Amino acid sequence: MPELRKDPIIGRWVIIATERARRPDQFAGTQDSPPEKPCPFCEGHEDQTPPEIYALRPKSTAKNSPGWDLRVVPSISPFLMIEGDLDRRGKGLYDLMNGVGAHEIIIETDEHVDNISDLSEEQITKVISCYIDRINDLEKDKRFKYVLVFKNHGWAAGAGRLKHTRSQLIATPINPKRVKEELVGARNYYDYHERCIFCDMIKQELDTKSRVILDIDGFVAVAPFASRFPFETWILPKKHSSDFTKMDLNSRTMLARILKMTLAKLKKGLNDPPYNFVIHTTPFKRQKLGYWRSIDNDYHWHIEIMPRLTRVAGFEWGTGFYICPLPPENAAEFLRGVQV
Repeated sequence: MPELRKDPIIGRWVIIATERARRPDQFAGTQDSPPEKPCPFCEGHEDQTPPEIYALRPKSTAKNSPGWDLRVVPSISPFLMIEGDLDRRGKGLYDLMNGVGAHEIIIETDEHVDNISDLSEEQITKVISCYIDRINDLEKDKRFKYVLVFKNHGWAAGAGRLKHTRSQLIATPINPKRVKEELVGARNYYDYHERCIFCDMIKQELDTKSRVILDIDGFVAVAPFASRFPFETWILPKKHSSDFTKMDLNSRTMLARILKMTLAKLKKGLNDPPYNFVIHTTPFKRQKLGYWRSIDNDYHWHIEIMPRLTRVAGFEWGTGFYICPLPPENAAEFLRGVQV
């Protein structure tokens, strides 16, 4: 019989459609995509991107020239523009503002590699440090309230025709609704229990172990109890932390290890499926005093990895329910068994 499960953080219900269930190995992805275009992100093609904002390169090399390990450039087709004022205003009962923000591309390696899991732990650590440096730099711009770091891997996940591993970040002048829902849910739980809901989830998952995929070096990868998608995976620090940018170098290295192993398991076990991942962290603290009075205690940053193995259709759009045809316990068991 199908099972309804409630997300304990935001209260969203998910249908675990056991009647439609398939074996985990039947979800293997396919990377059907149009022919690849010439890659502007490889070393030696620096003149094919906008001028770099940030780079890891020897001091002996010039900006926008070969010799780099990692580069950040503005998006050539940004969703939001860095120039201008917000000009918040009303139009009748509608609120609007100018589309001001930042949209950057993090080119994770100078080599033409498609999947970040194929990079070394050292290189992934550099990518994580780059995320932190760019978030901290954008926080200085008082127009911005939040930075979302995300990755699209594969054609079906929105990565386009370029198979060069990269991630993106977008700075927004408002806090995203999805993040606000987590913030409100976490604060409400903390107000009642005086504990972090994410920490309580981690403790319960480690006690039961049925949805744990990896538990290494201070981080845990789990299939969420109310998974929206087959093989949805969250990576969380076991030690409480609300702010992704506060990690020291050792923690960044440990995160690189579990991120690489988790994505390698997905790649090997599911035939390199398309996926998205997002990093949810605390917003910039620009609200009026006391607005998020307990955020450092109640919120817990995390990475959400969402393989694109099923499609969202009319029922999901119309109700806000998600339908997942694979119990997360089965997904976790399968991924635990994938050797990488």
